[in-house]
Amino acid sequence: MHSSDLHPACPIVFAPTGMVPTKAQTPHIPVTPKEIAADVAEAARLGITSVHLHARDTIGDPTWEKSVYAEIIALIRSDHPDLVINVSTSGRNWSDLEKRADVLALDGDLKPDVASLTMSSMNFLSGASINAPETVRALARIMQDRGITPELEIFDLGMLNAASVLRKEGLLVGAVAANLFFGNIYGMQPTPATFAAAVDGLPGWAMWCGAGLGSYATTAQALAIHSGGGVRVGLEDGIHLDQARTTLARNIDLVERVHKMLELAERTPMTSAEYRARLLHAAA
Repeated sequence: MHSSDLHPACPIVFAPTGMVPTKAQTPHIPVTPKEIAADVAEAARLGITSVHLHARDTIGDPTWEKSVYAEIIALIRSDHPDLVINVSTSGRNWSDLEKRADVLALDGDLKPDVASLTMSSMNFLSGASINAPETVRALARIMQDRGITPELEIFDLGMLNAASVLRKEGLLVGAVAANLFFGNIYGMQPTPATFAAAVDGLPGWAMWCGAGLGSYATTAQALAIHSGGGVRVGLEDGIHLDQARTTLARNIDLVERVHKMLELAERTPMTSAEYRARLLHAAA
């Protein structure tokens, strides 16, 4: 067995903004295109594999409009043209297909490489994210038609089964990415038993990352790193540096901590080039 088999390169999905954190909660959350691009540039210099983007409007509220995504992507690609760009099609604030698919219409240098695809509806502490079966299938078809790789968002074990069903239906072809989320009170918790069940239930054609919400970030990341998976990190999933929630984090603080965890596990960050070779090219 080669050392690379024991210590595979680790995909790092950087999620700097999300839809929930506000400037009132933390001054460190990037909301304008320039702020988001600046945080991405700082994280990319340290080492990340892809960036998962959410867009905000001029007053800092979430927006679905592709024109805002276009501005963010253009700024990022001007400095880091090879970084894998991953956009959100979240149903957390709006459920209609037209809005959620708007960003998938971007073309040329602004076309995203990857887009999120949540497998089912669910509750969060502050409300519901509606992902009707017909909407999930429609988004998957659009991604397939546009040559955009789906990134499956998995919050409970039933969503793993839903992914297998879409695969059988021909809506998930080739390799896909998957994020396993732990810590939502209505979903999976980062216990060893639940984590093992989630990883065991992953289809073999998915390249996965673990993510912990709020205080569960480091627990989920550690479990993922030591299980050979990747990690998702950023202020989207939690704005504090400590589990007691007394210290506000910057995005770079969270990325630096993941790098320290990888160093202890004798793993290195996966480059965007390797990610493209293993996932995007395989899906083409």
